[in-house]
Amino acid sequence: MIITSLANPTIKALRALKQRKARDEQGRYLIEGIRPVAEAIQCGAPLEMLIVAPDLLSSAFAHDVITTYAAEGGKILTVSAAVFTSLTEKEHPQGLAAVGHIRYTPLSELPPATVGWVALVEVADPGNLGTVLRTADGAGFSGVILVGTTTDPFDPAAVRASMGALFSQHVVRTNWRDLLNWCRQQQIALVGSSDRGACDYRTAPYSRPLVLVLGSERHGLSDEQLADCDLVVRIPMRGRSDSLNLAVAAGILMYEITRQ
Repeated sequence: MIITSLANPTIKALRALKQRKARDEQGRYLIEGIRPVAEAIQCGAPLEMLIVAPDLLSSAFAHDVITTYAAEGGKILTVSAAVFTSLTEKEHPQGLAAVGHIRYTPLSELPPATVGWVALVEVADPGNLGTVLRTADGAGFSGVILVGTTTDPFDPAAVRASMGALFSQHVVRTNWRDLLNWCRQQQIALVGSSDRGACDYRTAPYSRPLVLVLGSERHGLSDEQLADCDLVVRIPMRGRSDSLNLAVAAGILMYEITRQ
């Protein structure tokens, strides 16, 4: 059976997942595109179902993904091209999406890490968050810790920017005090980043595992948060700009920590 009505109750509930309020209420989010859906399945992300639009789907790989998922007991929701387009935000939808269950890792249940984790304090841009997730995965970090009021890691823009890393990285939500207490209890160094940092990031002594913490795009880390850090590093700026994009700065620091 193919759903063709835009007013179908199931479709209306899925369309609402474009908004954070609905995602929080339903505990679900949408994953758009063939590669992200395949990554979610391969990583064992908790999925409710796949959404398929046969008229849009031309990829043999995607058909294999759907066939395997269905054979293992996965639910398939088949919809028309018009209905599928109403659910997605991509200009040229590929005809495959998934509904995932929102899942966070409690801070106390983070498994041991070789390098460490990235903490983002009040990050506001979902694209930045998704990019940090992707870079953390590439650099060998084990998760992203969201501190305070942050953007939603399950926002469609964050999911796309993560390029599947959302499904392999641990994502934690906490507050500054609990993060600080956890680091002290686990004897994990808290490394902050600021243009006021005492050490050049290239020569700083990093102990591992560590938590690399970056402040919001607008305000950075507060004076109190900087004082709580065991080490504060800076990235030298040689031009007129006094700071880097959050995701760029995070990538530079993560790869230097991994290199050392």
